[in-house]
Amino acid sequence: MLNIVLVEPEIPNNTGNIGRLCVGTESRLHLIHPFGFQITDKNLKRSGLDYWVHLDWKEYQNIEEWIATIPDLSRVFLMSSHATRSYLDNVFQDGDWLVFGKESVGLSAEVLAKFENHLKIPISPLVRSYNLANSCAFVIGEAKRQISL
Repeated sequence: MLNIVLVEPEIPNNTGNIGRLCVGTESRLHLIHPFGFQITDKNLKRSGLDYWVHLDWKEYQNIEEWIATIPDLSRVFLMSSHATRSYLDNVFQDGDWLVFGKESVGLSAEVLAKFENHLKIPISPLVRSYNLANSCAFVIGEAKRQISL
């Protein structure tokens, strides 16, 4: 099982879509406060459709609370546009933690400094960023492909 981590997600529709993606890929979703919405938000539930009840998810009040639950910090991979290594060049394993930042600014320098493994998603210079749900889909898809080989 992969662990998908959203640090301070802001848009309920993205989180709902990622929740549905996690159900479909049998991944666990970890949500770190503060959120830009309530878990009861109708947009979150609408995007997650009726799959939300099947979602394996946990929430944490802050980064430190989440970090305390990680058994092997070397298996935590943070997605950052500032990284030099592509997620396509990484070797993923079952149980890995894939970490994504908030939609408006990504992961903070403080969070990035806590871990060594930073990965980027290749993108054309014509585009500033991908949608958060799409970014998760790229990386989960590659990780699941590798794990199933």
